[in-house]
Amino acid sequence: MATSKAFKTVRTVGYIGLGNAGFSMASNLPKNGYNVVVFDIDTEKVQKAASGWKNTVASDGSAESFKDCDMIVTMLPQGKVVREVIIGKGIAKALRSGTIIVDTSSSSPFDTQSLGRELAAHELTLVDAPITQTYMHATDAGESTLMVGANSTDIFEAVKPVLSVMAGYLFHMGPLGSGHAMKTLNNYIMASSICALNDSLLTGQKWGLDPQKMIDVLNVGTGVCFPTLDTFRRDALPRTFNSGFGLALLVKDLGITQDFMQHSEFDTKLPGLLRGYLGEALALVDQRADHTESIRGWENRAGFELKKTETVQRIPDEDFKHRLEGINREL
Repeated sequence: MATSKAFKTVRTVGYIGLGNAGFSMASNLPKNGYNVVVFDIDTEKVQKAASGWKNTVASDGSAESFKDCDMIVTMLPQGKVVREVIIGKGIAKALRSGTIIVDTSSSSPFDTQSLGRELAAHELTLVDAPITQTYMHATDAGESTLMVGANSTDIFEAVKPVLSVMAGYLFHMGPLGSGHAMKTLNNYIMASSICALNDSLLTGQKWGLDPQKMIDVLNVGTGVCFPTLDTFRRDALPRTFNSGFGLALLVKDLGITQDFMQHSEFDTKLPGLLRGYLGEALALVDQRADHTESIRGWENRAGFELKKTETVQRIPDEDFKHRLEGINREL
């Protein structure tokens, strides 16, 4: 295992948060020789990992259980939860000086910078490395993309060996908080695509266009986007609504975008409009609903339901390769 001049070699990783993405990302660590200490509020997930993965033990959530970890990785709903777990539960005080904490959650870049200053007082280093994907469930194959915020090249080099086994693409975006800044902009663009697509599918069907054929055209035209290639094609049109990314999380992420834009003194009303539309949709469905179920909000306003299509398989991985040509996996 590689090491950096400034940081010790990582052999044991504490992983906190075994949700849809977290579980599959964490599973790649023991496969690549790391010892892993896992924790989640879902004890069944913890036991599944501890019993099914080699070199993996379950944590009871106590600070003491993480004291021998060389690195901590968090995958939690938001930055405030990360702070509560790391600072509030005393984990920071239990860790050895020089330990790196990597937050892969979707968090406010400002909260991340604030937490970084708190952790520095404990002689700990914070790195933000939120995820995005070329296709849903890329985390299962260790092929997700991590946008990294690290205050120096040495820090980035220190975390790279661990992050590389969980992701196919690593981008050092800049200092602490830069990863989360890129993440919120990424999700903002995705949300814009979703809302425009929902508008278009309902309006197109009302005109007499077939939704499936519309998606097919978009995927070989300039309107192509992640929802047309993957999530809406595979989960919204067949009405399975099972992409693995919750609508509530997307609405939360747009709140981060609004805050980010305001703090950056960039005047735009679009994040608030998108959040409003998606929030209205969320109010109509279960709070645990998939983000593709946002179509119900548009259907409610239109007064009719989008035509259901046959179940569509995800586009083969090979078909995504043309999108990735020329991309350096470690930038």
